[in-house]
Amino acid sequence: MKRVLLALFTSAVAIVPLAKAQSQGDITVGLGVGVVDPKSDNGTLAGGQAVVSTNTQFTITAEYFILENLGVELLAATPFSHDVNIAGVGFAGNVNHLPPTLSLNYHFPETNGIKPYVGIGANYTLFFDEQSPLGNLELDDSFGFAAQAGIDFSLSETTALRANVRWVDIDSDVTLNGVNIGTAEIDPFIYTAAFVVKF
Repeated sequence: MKRVLLALFTSAVAIVPLAKAQSQGDITVGLGVGVVDPKSDNGTLAGGQAVVSTNTQFTITAEYFILENLGVELLAATPFSHDVNIAGVGFAGNVNHLPPTLSLNYHFPETNGIKPYVGIGANYTLFFDEQSPLGNLELDDSFGFAAQAGIDFSLSETTALRANVRWVDIDSDVTLNGVNIGTAEIDPFIYTAAFVVKF
C-alpha cells in the first residue's frame, strides 16, 4: 500500500500544466478510514525489543483554506488500539490512543480531475486505557512533527476521493508498576482513504 500511494502521488505531481485552484475561504470535510502502521523497530522496553501492532479506525478531517491552495487541516479519529509485545516476554499489554494532528497543507491546482497536496504540521498523541497482565502499564502522551502527501480524485465540483499517507513522530516513555522501562518509538505511517466534501 505504501508503494501504491507514493507512486500515485509522484505521478500526480508530475502532471502539467496545472489548472484549477482551491479558493480562500473554502472548507472541506473528509470521512474515511485510517491505518496506523508503526515502524518495525519500536525501541527497547524492559530489556527486550518492542513490537507495536497495526490498527485501523475511522478518521475525519476538516480543512479551512486561509489562502488560495493553502489550508489548515485538523485530523481526528476514533481511538486506535495497539498490542505491545516484548521479545523474551511476549504480550506485554494493550494501549489506546487518539492522534489529533494539525497541518498546513499546500494543494496543487487540479488538472484532469487530479489534485495532489503536501503538508507539514504537529501531532499530539493521547494514550489512555493501558492494560497489561504484568501490572500497571502507563504511556506518556507524545508531541511531535508530522508530514503528509495525498491526492484528491475529483468526482464533482464539490466531492472527491482521497488517498493519503502521513508520517508522525510518536515517542512515549513507558512505565510498568511505577518503574520506567524504556521509550516506545512508534513513529508510524498512517494510510487513509476518504470521501471529501467541499463547502
